[in-house]
Amino acid sequence: MGDTSRRQKSRDWRWTSFVPALLACALVITGGLIFDHQAETINQERVRTEVQNRISVIRAKLEGHVASNVQLVRGLVAVISTEPDMDQARFDALVGNLFEEDSQLRSVAAAPDLTIRMTYPLAGNEKVIGLDYRKTPGQWDAVQQVLFTGKMVLAGPVDLVQGGRGFVGRFPVYTETDGWKKFWGVVSAVIDVERLYRDSGLYDDFVSDLDISITGHDSRGGHGKLFYGESLAGRQPVLASVTLPTGSWQIAAVPKAGWMAGQNTQWLLRVGIVLAACLILLPFLIAGRMISQRHDYIAQLRHREAALTQQTRRLNLALETSKVGLWELNLETGEEVWDSRTNEIYGMAPDGSERTHDHWQKVVHPDDQARAEREFRDSIARGRYESDYRVLLLDGIIRHIRSIAVLYSAEGEPDRVMGVNWDITGDVALNEDLKRAKALTEARNAELEAARVSIEHNALHDSLTGLPNRRYLDEKLRKCIDAGYLQSGTIALLHIDLDRFKQINDTLGHAAGDAMLVHASRILRENCRETDFVARIGGDEFVVLSDNNEAEEALARLAGRIVDAMRKPVLFEGHECRFGVSVGIATAMVPEIDVKQLLINADIALYRAKDRGRNRHEFFSAALQAEVINTKRIADDVLTSLDRGDFLAFYQPQFDARTHDVVGVEALARWKHPTLGLRGPDVFMAIAEELSVVPTIDQIILKQAIADLERWDAMGLRVPRASVNVSQRRLHDEGLLASLKDLDIPPDRIAFELVESIYLDESDGIVGWNIDQIKSLGIDIEIDDFGTGYASIVSLQKLRPRRLKIDRQLVDPIIKEAAQRRLVASIVDIGKSMDIEIVAEGVETMEHAKILRDLGCDILQGYAFARPMDRESLERLLQSQAWRHAS
Repeated sequence: MGDTSRRQKSRDWRWTSFVPALLACALVITGGLIFDHQAETINQERVRTEVQNRISVIRAKLEGHVASNVQLVRGLVAVISTEPDMDQARFDALVGNLFEEDSQLRSVAAAPDLTIRMTYPLAGNEKVIGLDYRKTPGQWDAVQQVLFTGKMVLAGPVDLVQGGRGFVGRFPVYTETDGWKKFWGVVSAVIDVERLYRDSGLYDDFVSDLDISITGHDSRGGHGKLFYGESLAGRQPVLASVTLPTGSWQIAAVPKAGWMAGQNTQWLLRVGIVLAACLILLPFLIAGRMISQRHDYIAQLRHREAALTQQTRRLNLALETSKVGLWELNLETGEEVWDSRTNEIYGMAPDGSERTHDHWQKVVHPDDQARAEREFRDSIARGRYESDYRVLLLDGIIRHIRSIAVLYSAEGEPDRVMGVNWDITGDVALNEDLKRAKALTEARNAELEAARVSIEHNALHDSLTGLPNRRYLDEKLRKCIDAGYLQSGTIALLHIDLDRFKQINDTLGHAAGDAMLVHASRILRENCRETDFVARIGGDEFVVLSDNNEAEEALARLAGRIVDAMRKPVLFEGHECRFGVSVGIATAMVPEIDVKQLLINADIALYRAKDRGRNRHEFFSAALQAEVINTKRIADDVLTSLDRGDFLAFYQPQFDARTHDVVGVEALARWKHPTLGLRGPDVFMAIAEELSVVPTIDQIILKQAIADLERWDAMGLRVPRASVNVSQRRLHDEGLLASLKDLDIPPDRIAFELVESIYLDESDGIVGWNIDQIKSLGIDIEIDDFGTGYASIVSLQKLRPRRLKIDRQLVDPIIKEAAQRRLVASIVDIGKSMDIEIVAEGVETMEHAKILRDLGCDILQGYAFARPMDRESLERLLQSQAWRHAS
């Protein structure tokens, strides 16, 4: 109690002596910190303002120089748009004037039709003459952006074909003819990078102590790539935005010495605050430490006494609760001392009787006696003994014992062995259980591993053919990105699709289809090398991955072997099955391997092979890619034009063969392209078929024809009827009749022209029903292009058209070939016998008109009388009767 009181008094004295010192230190440190923080804030704001002012000067110069260069080139573009046939001399004279200005222009090039034909200065830039932007991947994206937006695009900095680096401004040039804007080409102006940086002050001494960076590659602003200096992220830079004619750049600046430069006086202040606090606290610390040490020594002595007592109690408690038995052996006399727990372990009465080594040997299990005795003798000689053995009690119970002992030697005393025993029977039983559980677990783990291997195999392979699947192919392709296929530096991909597989599947069932797929997979394995990767990616599509080390000839031979092998017939349950394959091949090499694009390229080549007749292979090429891009562009333009109403009706008049009176017009679809001008069906109809918008175009032309008939009636112009083409897809539309009824078509004023392949499909009930209903609405049916298909007399009898139009291919030779005239005469006779009017198209000359009239044709249509024209031109023709002068 007295020690506790003394320790408490010592602590109270130390605390009382330290309070004034701590308060004084706290006041000094607090005041110093406040002052230090204010000084640091003011200094940083001053430095940031100064840096902001300096980079604002650079920003203004960059904006001014770029804008002035762009404005100079805009003037050149305006002149070219008025002089599209400008030659090199005229170009040199104009651009030479630009270079006399104070600018950073390095060169200017003009590319009519996207191919560079003129450049200034020519010296040093000869390499760019003849450069086709469409074949230059590094510049084509920027040029495409100019085409799509119709605006100037500033790109760069870029590596120039003629050497060096520069910012490239590309300006679209349009010419205007009859109110229509036409795309002429592109003017590209190169701004010299180093000259622009130097003239804008980036190399001046007044910014030499700053780290400056500029981001916004291709004018993308703060989200673009870094193209000047190093990244200043994490250094709290000052920012300024450079506004460009298109887009922007972002300038960032930081002092090279950091924002803390020039704050040495603050560090001196901080050091002074720390020293003042130390001088106040030091005397108190020394006195307190000396008193504390004296009391600590006294406390340590008392703590050791208490710890020894507590340790003794813990040892006794541990022996009692752990049921460990103690024993001691006198090596000289052989006497042993066992405590009560040891007697209990060995099955003897705890009566304090004397024990010897013989008592121990008698209870040890007979099978363990020799080993236990040997281990005891050998271990004691080394000074430490440890052994596990069994004991057999009188009642037959077996216990497992662990015994540990050490040799104790002291001068003047006999050697003794002191040890402990404890019963580990429960631990041994538990260990056996654990061994059995471990064995069971290992067996189950083996089963799980086998299941995992099977699951992984199934996840990466096709269950039918055993080939790798699409997931496995994707993993394989990812490994080829850096070094090619099998580290070859190249990669080739063959996309294989079975031809006529659907017919086999539909006629003989899925079992036959599965058999054909298995057969195809076997053919692919047999014809490919062991190193090639063959996969089934779905349905009847397969892929072969290989290298391209032996050039395209080896790939062509491989594809040829596959095509030839697949042509051979396959027997399935007595049926001879035949199918073929189309193969699309695409290749690439490092560092330009793009596996996603490689798949797309092979797919494009595959569809080209199918278009060219199947059972063949095709390689992907730049020309094929350009064709696909052009087709997509036209498809996009068609869809856009449908929304904007750019499709309109042109009319070609039809004349009575004898009187030359106008008896009708044929409404033809024309496309008023926003930039390319008027286009005929040969440009857009095939693509419109793929887009399934031909019925929409037919509907547009029909509506215009109905409206124009009403207009001409109101003007007093006699146009008896209008013939409109109708597509096969539209005749298959079950809602066709309802849509026609909504148009309120005047009876006997509209005729639908059908090609032979439409009405000869007698098995199509919808087409036949729609044709009958069309007739009931007062719409005439005409057969177009008669004689080019496979029409039959029976088909004509069933259809009963109002008019039959002889194709121009049959009309053209009748002047020189008598046999051709007899053929046309026979067609006329067939029509007359069935009370069908005969229309001859392709009447190119008045000699054609006379012969056809004499052969019995009723109506004539062709350039001899009038070409297809828009509504206004037709109205002028009808008013002037100009064709009568020509006839």
